[in-house]
Amino acid sequence: MIRDIRVELAKLRTVRMSWGLLATGAALSLLFSVTQSSQAGTAKGNGPLNTVSGFNSIVTGGVFGLLFAAVIGVFLMTVEFRHQTITLTYLARPNRTRVLVAKVVAGSLFGALSGVISYVIVLGTALSFTLSKGYKVPIGDATLARYGAGHLLAGALLAAIGVCVGALVRSQLVGIVAIFVWSILVESLIGGLYTSTRPYLPYTAATSLGGDALGGAAFGPAHNTGGGVPLSFGASVALLAAIAVVLGVVGSRTTIQRDVT
Repeated sequence: MIRDIRVELAKLRTVRMSWGLLATGAALSLLFSVTQSSQAGTAKGNGPLNTVSGFNSIVTGGVFGLLFAAVIGVFLMTVEFRHQTITLTYLARPNRTRVLVAKVVAGSLFGALSGVISYVIVLGTALSFTLSKGYKVPIGDATLARYGAGHLLAGALLAAIGVCVGALVRSQLVGIVAIFVWSILVESLIGGLYTSTRPYLPYTAATSLGGDALGGAAFGPAHNTGGGVPLSFGASVALLAAIAVVLGVVGSRTTIQRDVT
């Protein structure tokens, strides 16, 4: 299994798209954090950076890295179907479930990297703007460390979910579109209409792991609508892991067992 994981990691490391997705998530995180930090305390922005709410709104903004972590997972699984290299992969490693598990682990590692990179960017930006204004950081080190761990775990778990989604749909375009539509549109609509379901939506649960308030990372009607209490750290991890397992089991017993030609 270790060898299988190394093979999948080598595929990710040697394909430019993997690094392009990481760079895109990082660039969007930088753009968001700089824009929000420069507007903090103004009519266009959130609270001042010397307040918990103002600082927190910046430092929990690594959601783009989490979103692109899921895309990386989809890419890792579907790229072989797109370029028809999956046949050679299955010939070299006939146990398809084992291949899926290796891809989940490799994708999770890259997803964790995406989450951490985005968090480092938003944290660095928030600290730079805060200290440059002569403010004290209003959030303690333990809380900031928990946010970092949350971004790491959320990125890893969303990437695992992305791999399993890719195993189910096998189409790269469909898989990537599905990730964006679900995260940006479907969860926003469900969360806005039925606020009691919001803590249990996967993308929302992932962002709450990073410290974001319910609705803080949502788009449209669910954005900052208030109401509801996010799941605990452990419960959010368990929820995302359970979703990945369910999708992986379904994928391993259905779509990845079909003829690849």
